Amino acid sequence: MKAMKCVSAWWRARWSARSDAGMTTSEYAMGTIAAAAFAAVLYKIVTSGTVSGALESVIGKALDAPF
Repeated sequence: MKAMKCVSAWWRARWSARSDAGMTTSEYAMGTIAAAAFAAVLYKIVTSGTVSGALESVIGKALDAPF
């Protein structure tokens, strides 16, 4: 029974500490910066010669496929 009271008290403390349900402005800023950095890296990879050639080859083969 004592363990149940401890668990119950722990959950009440956790729930009351969650008064901030959303992200703060700094968390939004860091998320935006991380997303922009990921997009920049992805853009560089996709526009590189090797990947660009591979994508053109795949698209060319798909368009020339007989039906």
